[in-house]
Amino acid sequence: MNKPSILVVEDDTAVRNLIATTLKLHDYRYTTASNGAGAILAASSHNPDVVLLDLGLPDMDGVEVIRRLRSWSNMPIIVISARSDDTDKIEALDNGADDYLTKPFSVEELLARLRVTQRRLALMGDGGESVFENGKLKIDYASGCAYIDGEQLHLTPMEYKLLCLLAQHVGKVLTHTFLTQNIWGSSYENDVASLRVFMATLRKKLEKAPDSPQYIQTHIGVGYRMLRVE
Repeated sequence: MNKPSILVVEDDTAVRNLIATTLKLHDYRYTTASNGAGAILAASSHNPDVVLLDLGLPDMDGVEVIRRLRSWSNMPIIVISARSDDTDKIEALDNGADDYLTKPFSVEELLARLRVTQRRLALMGDGGESVFENGKLKIDYASGCAYIDGEQLHLTPMEYKLLCLLAQHVGKVLTHTFLTQNIWGSSYENDVASLRVFMATLRKKLEKAPDSPQYIQTHIGVGYRMLRVE
């Protein structure tokens, strides 16, 4: 399995060099940028598989970089930031980040997150069924779009990922631990809280009557299941 190419966006020279050295030692291809404008230019010109993004950039906030990248790309974005408040994490995830590492971090954890992302990228391109249909729900994996009754659902990358994970295991109860491990590569209390937030926003877009769900069933204290709809 070819390793993904990485764009490292970090204005702190020492941290940027640490990440670059780690990637080089583990045979990842990478490019670097030290500010938001450089990140957007590098992302559009190099088309990396994964972005490692610091939020505290000198020219613009990292969340704005996420918004701009998300306007045209679904490439995975892993935030690496000194901001540890839940509000900062949720803002970054809500705007399209796929994962969040808090500084200081271990290189082993960074590599683990990259391996999880690599597995997700491999699953997306594994040549399996290109379309999933369940009742009026349709997921077109090739285009990365989902539809209800022919109308496109405007999902964030995280919502789309959750929907695909549930669809791949339709009829089965997926535990909080299974879901968070597959989405973020970890299963901490904050990850479960984030999962509930994303599941609630996904339901609002997917279900006509969220209080009487047709597609996603909650198993309180356990997890979630996508129901098979005739």
